[in-house]
Amino acid sequence: MRRKTLSLTLAATTVAATAVALTVIPEVSVATPDTAATTQDTVRWGPCSEKADSARKAASPSKAASADKAASARKAASSRLECSTLKVPLDYRDPGGRQIEIAISRLASEKPSQRRGVLLTNPGGPGITGLGYPAVLAASKLPQKVLDSYDVIGFDPRGVGRSTQVTCDLTPAQRSRGNLPPYAHTAADVTRAAGNARTIAEQCATSRTAWMLPHTTTANTARDMDRIRTALGERTLSYLGGSYGSYLGAVYTTLFPGRSDRIVLDSNLSPGGYDVTATRSLARGMEDRFPDFAAFAAAHPEYGLGTTPQQVTAKFFELAKRLEAKPVRGIDATLFRGITFDRLYSDASMPSVAEMWQALDKDRPLPPDTPPSMENMENFMSARFAVTCGDSRWPGTVREYQRNVAVDRLRYPMLGGSAASIGPCAFWPDERVEPPVRIGDRGPSNVLMVQNERDPGTPLAGAKKLRRAFGKRATMVTADQGGHGVYPFGLNMCANDAVTEFLTTGQRPARDLACAAEPDASPTT
Repeated sequence: MRRKTLSLTLAATTVAATAVALTVIPEVSVATPDTAATTQDTVRWGPCSEKADSARKAASPSKAASADKAASARKAASSRLECSTLKVPLDYRDPGGRQIEIAISRLASEKPSQRRGVLLTNPGGPGITGLGYPAVLAASKLPQKVLDSYDVIGFDPRGVGRSTQVTCDLTPAQRSRGNLPPYAHTAADVTRAAGNARTIAEQCATSRTAWMLPHTTTANTARDMDRIRTALGERTLSYLGGSYGSYLGAVYTTLFPGRSDRIVLDSNLSPGGYDVTATRSLARGMEDRFPDFAAFAAAHPEYGLGTTPQQVTAKFFELAKRLEAKPVRGIDATLFRGITFDRLYSDASMPSVAEMWQALDKDRPLPPDTPPSMENMENFMSARFAVTCGDSRWPGTVREYQRNVAVDRLRYPMLGGSAASIGPCAFWPDERVEPPVRIGDRGPSNVLMVQNERDPGTPLAGAKKLRRAFGKRATMVTADQGGHGVYPFGLNMCANDAVTEFLTTGQRPARDLACAAEPDASPTT
């Protein structure tokens, strides 16, 4: 829980080949349902137990004032958050069978006369806790009129956090390698990575929670969402989800179109969700986003990384090559690529990227929280494997991944050799309880998509595919800015205002809208 920048709440979609601990909502001090319980259609809310907030430990002296202000806002929102648990079927084909628990939270509207319903939220993932997300949103510029209009609902998806967890019994060494394999320069590198991938798949399939694997899917999480709606006594629900949460929301409104009110999808995956194509697209996202950082670093010669974007780009490859030969202060090339990719999710993190590069280049002490905390990595990785591998079928031969790496390493050299390489999904158990949900244009026209043009985690190309799949159901707003996550964390007010207008009035732009770059939305200077 050491993230300083709230725009990184959606960043957990990455973990690209690293031990980057994007497993928690940043700096949230609420989590566990205490004594609260539920019946089938009634939620009894209770207090949420608190966790120590670590923001002050992570903040540098120069940022202490802003950290104190952010912590105060979080504390105020967190004190109002209520928690409960809900029992849902493990297998919806057998609704009276084995049950699992889903942890839920509520930030209630303080204006009952203006309340129009519930706004269910998801910060991304898969594998990310969402229980504290309503408090994060409230402390992060979610407009007051949105907070007045809805009870904002958070939840830990099945398999995650305070809900019934999954585990793959990952060792510390496996956790440190992260979700994607090391960069593959050759076909032999892919073959070596296959051994680790197979071992993890076997651990997941034989763990004490292996009985959950066939049922830990996006479709079942969407069904859990509808159980939450029912338990809250609501006829419909509105939704705000980012990153992987965009796919979860797309699946929900596809399965339950008549129960969907106002659906906002932020930082969008393609219609296939986190399949092999989406994972490979992380490399494209890196290439889309990196020029923003190269321009920032070139404009700040004090970092010593180059005075032109071309020189900064060359420095990336120089450092990666050096760190492959000899790690510096515990950072190898895999971790270097991953931390860089992770922190390009937010303009506000660009100085920390430049400081890390500078320290590695000169073999000096690393900036704070480098490498990041490993807290909750086991559950995050296990749940992520369960959903991504269980949602769709992946290529099953080493040769296919070798071909993909050969293509992507040339097309997207910064990250292609990692994002296209082999992982546990190649060796996942064959059992699937149902095919993936097909996203289409059947249903009401009540979806608003919002997307940054230079998003590293969910590139614009994938969002355009989802937009086409929705057809008349959706309108898309794009923002000429970089980073992962538009609303309410981004600075482009054209895009932010469009989402607020939709959530509060139901009005969307008449057609797809392209928001121009805004002066105040430029990278940190």
